[in-house]
Amino acid sequence: MNEKLQQCTDWNVYKEIVEVKCNNPHAVLGLHEDNGNQVIRVYRPEAVKVRILDEKGNNEYIMEQMTPEGMFGAYLEDRKYDEHKYLIETSYADGTVLTTEDAFSFDRVISDMDLHLFAESNHYEIYKKLGAHVMTIDGVEGTLFAVWAPHARRVSVVGDFNCWDGRQHQMRILGSSGVYEIFIPRVGEGTIYKYQIMTRNGEILYKSDPYGNCSELRPSNASVVANLDKHTWNDGTWMSKRRKKDRVELRKEPMSIYEVHLGSWKKSDTDPNGFMNYRELAHQLAEYLEYMGYTHIELIGIAEHPFDGSWGYQVTGYYAPTRRYGLPEDFMYFVDYMHQHGISVILDWVPAHFPKDANGLGRFDGEPLYEHPDSRKGEHPHWGTYVFNYEKTEVANFLVANALFWIEKFHIDGLRVDAVASMLYLDYGREDGQWVPNKFGGKENLEVIELLRHINGVVEERDPGAMMIAEESTAWAGVTAPVELNGLGFTFKWNMGWMNDFLEYMKLDPYFRQFNHNKITFSMMYAYSENFIQVLSHDEVVHGKCSMIEKMPGYPDDKFANLRVAYGFMYGHPGKKLLFMGQEFAQFREWSEERSLDWYLADEEKNRGMMNWVKALNEMYTKYPAMYVNDYDPIGFEWMDCDNAQSSIVSFVRRGDSKKDQLLFICNFTPVWQEDYVIPVPCKGKYTEILNSDAAMFGGYNAVNPQPIEAIEESTHNKDYCIKVKVPPLSAMVFKFDYVESPKKVEKKDKKEA
Repeated sequence: MNEKLQQCTDWNVYKEIVEVKCNNPHAVLGLHEDNGNQVIRVYRPEAVKVRILDEKGNNEYIMEQMTPEGMFGAYLEDRKYDEHKYLIETSYADGTVLTTEDAFSFDRVISDMDLHLFAESNHYEIYKKLGAHVMTIDGVEGTLFAVWAPHARRVSVVGDFNCWDGRQHQMRILGSSGVYEIFIPRVGEGTIYKYQIMTRNGEILYKSDPYGNCSELRPSNASVVANLDKHTWNDGTWMSKRRKKDRVELRKEPMSIYEVHLGSWKKSDTDPNGFMNYRELAHQLAEYLEYMGYTHIELIGIAEHPFDGSWGYQVTGYYAPTRRYGLPEDFMYFVDYMHQHGISVILDWVPAHFPKDANGLGRFDGEPLYEHPDSRKGEHPHWGTYVFNYEKTEVANFLVANALFWIEKFHIDGLRVDAVASMLYLDYGREDGQWVPNKFGGKENLEVIELLRHINGVVEERDPGAMMIAEESTAWAGVTAPVELNGLGFTFKWNMGWMNDFLEYMKLDPYFRQFNHNKITFSMMYAYSENFIQVLSHDEVVHGKCSMIEKMPGYPDDKFANLRVAYGFMYGHPGKKLLFMGQEFAQFREWSEERSLDWYLADEEKNRGMMNWVKALNEMYTKYPAMYVNDYDPIGFEWMDCDNAQSSIVSFVRRGDSKKDQLLFICNFTPVWQEDYVIPVPCKGKYTEILNSDAAMFGGYNAVNPQPIEAIEESTHNKDYCIKVKVPPLSAMVFKFDYVESPKKVEKKDKKEA
């Protein structure tokens, strides 16, 4: 062996390389300077010959085999090469010859500032650094791989490109950050890879990329190199308008949300798994949403997940749209197409927990990393999942950046944050002895509070107009209050209390509703405590809970009438709206992710009537500002009569910012016909029926009020005026009117006093 080559080689590092235990292979491998000369070393196990070529592929040097394990080197007098501007040609005994640039000759890409911000939880675009990123360095095309694994003894990138051999591309650690990186030339988009991790006790793990942007289709679970810059966006006008909005304006806009699981909305006839592509789904869904009058779509199960039955709530790829429906650029096309058709896109986001799959985040580098090391804080006993370690800054940064990733990189308009209550309370789903109090002895998770405020504050600052929606099932105060007012900073909150009370009420035989009248009126006691969304979600039509139509009591006609009045009341109630797919046409079966919705029902008379009813509600909802502009202002709602429990009829007014086109709702929750029923009204004038759930086109008996009704001056329920209407059984009616100021009454003076 060349004496100079031997003398300038760090044989301790060499030993770690051949034992595949090295976290700094660049210290030996690649191009190095030695007293004005150059040294090139490569590690090529099983190679029989290695040559150095110039950039054009011309033969320059045959490298000397330094060790039997496959270390090759060349000592070059003077400075022959400028950095990585050379090629390595490797020949094997079977005749295979591979030529590529030297991966170990490239300088590090991730800067100290990147690492500093990451450690502070303030690197809002860390996803552009960690993960796999196609790039060109000095004219050399390849992929930068970077991963955070601070407890690892060694990390390698493995894939088809190196025969899944962890010896080939051992990564270098960047200082004490725990971040490993390597740039691998000629590895590009579509390459399948994993991280091979040697733990401190010598165990070998194969992990998917936590920051990877694409995955194999389940059950395979390797990551796939993706290029997120391929799609040309055409929603510039949409995004410009979005950036000009704030939380106040968002509260004043209509939101009729269609909650969708893409894999079961419709099944493909050609795909062996039954999955439609994001692109064909975009066209079919946009057409349907426009027809039905929805303004928003909420997607469940988009982040990559291994098990279909989890619906996407057991996430392994937080930075990857699921491969079930196509590639990342296909999902970008989906969002783009929705925007071009005036539809906002909301994603379900799951920062509360993650599964224990071997390829996922759990025990990522052999020790608790993303999860809290104390099982009392790091596991959900009922769900069988890990809980994020919110105390660790790098984990917090993973979640903050992930929220921004979907909003900024995929133009998502809002995130519905799943299971917020499980994050906020240390004792959530745990028995005594299974949880640890905070430093003040309470059950509030202080780190989560700060994290949620951080996420919501950053989203509002960087991406005004993007929504953060909390699925929070308790009475936690200030969920939608701004961060600067010590709130959690969410834009909206799911109204779980209203949903539970309302469904319990609607399930009752109409006779018993009179004894439970408070279940439909109580929600107004807290309606303005948060910015609520009224929801009838997927959780309510699974696991033996029955479909919406089957929750309703009575014979089939009664069930449909009950559901129509339920939806009518829901749309009239203050708050934005959400219906899960299939509810709009009264699907009889519970939802299952394994099959398509029962679309044949849309051709059945009663089901078609229900679809027409929801369509009409959406059209009314978006047409009349009284339905939405004052959702969160008490001026927007007033009970006319909420006390008639015996008749189970409620009436109320919805007001916009104008005296014109105010709306009167009348909801009859019994199968009893009411003739000339007295409804108090706020003013004189004409009341014109614009919707009636009993109309024939909705599946009713057409007991409508075709002519405007003139208010009469007759005091009732502290109102000076009323109307007398026929109220069909189990019906919801809506009347429009213009508010007219009533003349002030002048009290007559006694003649003797005059």
